[in-house]
Amino acid sequence: MAAQRYELNIDVAKIDAIDMHVHLEVDGHGHQSLPPALTEASAKYFKAEDRTPSLDSIAETYRGLNMAAVVFTVDARTQLKHEPNSIEDLIAGAARNNDVLIPFGSVDPRTGAGAIQGAKHQAIDLGARGFKFHPSLQGFDPSDEQFYPLWETLQDLGLPAIFHTGQNGMGAGLPGGYGIKLGYSNPLLLDAVAADFPALQIIMAHPSVPWQDEANSIATHKSNVFIDLSGWSPKYFPESLVKMSNSVLQDKVLFGTDFPLITPQKWLGAFADLPLKDEVRPKILKHNAVRLLGLGV
Repeated sequence: MAAQRYELNIDVAKIDAIDMHVHLEVDGHGHQSLPPALTEASAKYFKAEDRTPSLDSIAETYRGLNMAAVVFTVDARTQLKHEPNSIEDLIAGAARNNDVLIPFGSVDPRTGAGAIQGAKHQAIDLGARGFKFHPSLQGFDPSDEQFYPLWETLQDLGLPAIFHTGQNGMGAGLPGGYGIKLGYSNPLLLDAVAADFPALQIIMAHPSVPWQDEANSIATHKSNVFIDLSGWSPKYFPESLVKMSNSVLQDKVLFGTDFPLITPQKWLGAFADLPLKDEVRPKILKHNAVRLLGLGV
């Protein structure tokens, strides 16, 4: 039976916000996308109560909050020697809940031509609306030109790509950090990608601690680079990020939680306390994402 293709059915006028960063870590068959040691370390790092809600449960959460959410998993099969969750199942689940969920695909860049073929399949055949990468977890340098054919493919597809940047909850507190190298998540590595693929919309995920100034600079300099605010409670945001989100980056920053590691309720509670202009808040929570994802068309 052919995989169910995603078709967007979100009434943008009726939702209050778009969460750009939601993880699905368990598929419908109970298979987890990460080795248990990483899942446990991440849950401990974030103090998360439920690390593995189902896709339908995620949809119900966001439907109840009158929000839409970008959902994804990460294909890190080469680095982790662990098969990822089924992208086909994720997109089919998003299609069942296409009033609130927006599926992003994921491929392992280290699989070469297979990654390019997979990206085309996920976008064209399945309807993925973007892609998620985690350079540290996947073990690759995004600025290495061996991966340029993949970035060119995504540029040609006209779909945005989210890249993890900054500190990692993955492997935190484990010996050697489970072999995960933080340097691959330095946002400066994405500057070269943004420069060489100016039509590729790049989202730098999370406050990029300890490289926040670098991330701010790149997002200011490159019109095709954005920052999502996931992975940190807003009360811990670097001061420079808050200041620039209120001014030159007000059209470039995006609401994101890292759910289920951080809930929308907790994130929004802390966000309300940030010293932001009234006209900036709706841009961050919804309007910037609507424009980036092409939801208003």
